[in-house]
Amino acid sequence: MIFAIIGYYYITEGNEQISRQMTAGSDPGKPSDDTDPGTSDDASVPGPAAQAQQESEKETVPEAEPDISAPEPVETETAPNPVQEETGSEEGVDTSDGAGESAAQAEDEDTEGAAAPETKGPELEKPEAEDAPAAHTTGSDSVILNFVGDMQFSGKVEQLLQEQGYDYPYKRLGSLFKSDDLTVGNLETPVTDGGTGAANKTYVYKSSPDALPELAAAGMDVVNVANNHILDQGVSGLKDTLTYLRQYGILYMGAGKNAEEAYAPVYVKRNGMTIALLGFSRVIPEVSWYAGAKSAGVAGVYDPAAALQAIRQASKKADLVIVTAHWGKERASVLEDHQTELAHAFIDAGADIVIGSHPHVLQGLEMYKGKWIAYSTGNFIFSKSLTEATWDTAVFQASCTKDGACGMKLIPCRAELGQPIPLSGEKAANILKKVENMSSPNVSIDSTGRAAAG
Repeated sequence: MIFAIIGYYYITEGNEQISRQMTAGSDPGKPSDDTDPGTSDDASVPGPAAQAQQESEKETVPEAEPDISAPEPVETETAPNPVQEETGSEEGVDTSDGAGESAAQAEDEDTEGAAAPETKGPELEKPEAEDAPAAHTTGSDSVILNFVGDMQFSGKVEQLLQEQGYDYPYKRLGSLFKSDDLTVGNLETPVTDGGTGAANKTYVYKSSPDALPELAAAGMDVVNVANNHILDQGVSGLKDTLTYLRQYGILYMGAGKNAEEAYAPVYVKRNGMTIALLGFSRVIPEVSWYAGAKSAGVAGVYDPAAALQAIRQASKKADLVIVTAHWGKERASVLEDHQTELAHAFIDAGADIVIGSHPHVLQGLEMYKGKWIAYSTGNFIFSKSLTEATWDTAVFQASCTKDGACGMKLIPCRAELGQPIPLSGEKAANILKKVENMSSPNVSIDSTGRAAAG
């Protein structure tokens, strides 16, 4: 998918604003309340408490589900984004599943990162898919946006991809992400050959740069990096990650070398529409991990003041404002109060659609003031745990017009080890019914996956 980007960065109010974020609301200096390290779904470099569960993860290649053949892709083009391509984020801050940061990691954040790769990867060819859900095209007055959940290429996922090829995760998706107008996911791993693993974390991720060419070739356009694993390999690992994302033409949001970059929206042009995308995290265990006026970090929302100001500014410049939020409690289908409060605040500030991640399971939908909220998109390309709820996932597909009105459709999938498989028939219907039951009472989802709010 060939496109171009117009970049704009929101300028924060400096250290005083960041200080207010750190002291308001829940205390990010304490371990977050959303993780049981001994039973986490993550699987990369486990601590002793999690090794037993990792042994139970499935490594076999799953059998294919009956899928629908996809038509040829329809691509769009836009102008380049010199800001992110030339002066994008260089440093950042990790978040944690509940373990505090060690002194060693804190020191690592002050060190210089590994040297940026000097050579670009080979010319990318988009892989052919075996079978996939039907792709959708749009007219000139609307856009199709696909949102997916957590992605990582570490541990047993990496082992499988080394055997099957790095295009393995996308073989069942066909042109779904290449024939839409924009595809967005949550990149929950640093991508680096270097870095220093974070201490005092049960799971520490490290994904090979070899995974990114095929991610880009599959049609991934933008990734959220405001999450609790992006600094698993320290500042140098994050710097490498952002360098590789730029190298392979994947935009990012939610972290940066300072607050200005971390809270900045990414602007994309599609079908004559200006789309702004912003990423924020409410899973941050150390105040030092916030982006500051002169310090690297993640765009946090324990106090949402800076995020809301960024959204308000973006809404003045864009036809459509998309907010991605890393929040909630792992493996919980019931929402935390902060999820609803933040989602409503984002929309009140000008967001047109809110997409959540982090719980590793699907959560419900809500329509608030005519705007869709998808509270959790689940896993997408991930390890596979014994918790069956983490196997259910979906592509959340929004069809939006220039006035900010969006429709929502779910494409049910099963998250196998390292590969999402689109579902049909009873298995698909079960997931749709499950999401409907978790959604607001006025939300219904029909047999085709289309959501409506009465």
